Amino acid sequence: MIFNKETADKTAELLLQINAIKLNPKNPFTWASGWKSPIYCDNRMTLSFPIIRNYIREEFAKNIEKQFGKPDVIAGVATGAIGIGMLVAEYMGLPFVYVRPEPKKHGRQNQVEGFLQKGQNVVIVEDLISTGKSSLMAVDALREAGATVKGMVAIFTYGFPLAQQNFKQANVDLITLSDYDHLLELALQKKYISEKELATLAQWNENPSEWEVAAN
Repeated sequence: MIFNKETADKTAELLLQINAIKLNPKNPFTWASGWKSPIYCDNRMTLSFPIIRNYIREEFAKNIEKQFGKPDVIAGVATGAIGIGMLVAEYMGLPFVYVRPEPKKHGRQNQVEGFLQKGQNVVIVEDLISTGKSSLMAVDALREAGATVKGMVAIFTYGFPLAQQNFKQANVDLITLSDYDHLLELALQKKYISEKELATLAQWNENPSEWEVAAN
């Protein structure tokens, strides 16, 4: 679910402008998972552009309060969402914690870093949603620490059915600034891609794990 169409279109255009999202159907990228992909997304790029990071910060803050009420704590998912999560927390005047992929092997062996009390309401900030697996690991860690997870917000989602299923099973509400469908619509309108490339990008999104086979 997106916040609204105006935000989705503007966010998509900003991400394309600064190459946080790159579309290259002819020379696909290879993800860490081994998937071949005509799109690559690095939303950490937004932190280098003050006007854009401030826009994202303010859209998150406004809509977090609207959708979930003002939480007690903002949590960022390491490492991609630590920066933007901290900016959101600062803007809202709230405490901030971040969640590691797994507990540290030394010291206090924390997975949740920062001060968090049992029973506190938390909204999680993410930069990108693909399958949702790593994002939902952060949800599990916060719940195990005794927090009440009100929901998650992210800059962008690929909109995979698997992710939607994973979030539904975990009983987590996910809201994003933009998504794959709005990105493609905007990219075609602004001539970042052709009609033919649009068809390729849409085909990939239907079955990304097998897309290389289908493409050949």
